[in-house]
Amino acid sequence: MDRTERARVIMNRLAEFYPDAHIMLEYDSPFHLLVAVILSAQTTDVGVNKVTPKLFERFPEPKDLAEADPTEVEEIIRPTGFFRNKAKAIIGAARKIVAEFDGEVPDTMEGLISLPGVARKTANIVIGNAFDKVEGIAVDTHVFRLAHRFGLSEEKDPDKVERDLMQIIPRDQWFSVNYRFIDHGRAICTAKRPACGACRLNDVCPSAFQVKGWREAL
Repeated sequence: MDRTERARVIMNRLAEFYPDAHIMLEYDSPFHLLVAVILSAQTTDVGVNKVTPKLFERFPEPKDLAEADPTEVEEIIRPTGFFRNKAKAIIGAARKIVAEFDGEVPDTMEGLISLPGVARKTANIVIGNAFDKVEGIAVDTHVFRLAHRFGLSEEKDPDKVERDLMQIIPRDQWFSVNYRFIDHGRAICTAKRPACGACRLNDVCPSAFQVKGWREAL
């Protein structure tokens, strides 16, 4: 089975396993989503959802955050970790949105990745969820891990992993890759101890055959 065929089988099965897979971050505007995704780095969506209500109550619009005292922002987002860098990123993004995009979050890949703290993963999530556009595949830690375990990419750079996935997965499935891979990565294919024996993809996953003892779990 080549990579394209393996990807087809995996995506079809994941669609059956996780038909309702979707973003877990809570937001009510493109700007709130952008900030939430930046804050989600190296932490959980649940953790982000706990701090964003207070953050957005205090700084609801880009102009508000652009003028914010960094110390105040840092204190609010502290529980998400790396709070100084994240505060710098979201304030910087807000300032650029105000200065160069008339206070509106850009709806293009080019515009989004020009903002501080925004790379292709963040841009793909914002474009797909806030603007119903699909320009690529959001490669986070779950997608990166599963792409390698499924034998769909051997690249070490997330952008190159994205490129590999885009070449073998139909465009109409690009948006769903991130959320279905995330759900499977959390439920079965975890980082430390993948449950290969309980995985209904173990007959097509090359990594399953390398995990000693997985068959005993069948």
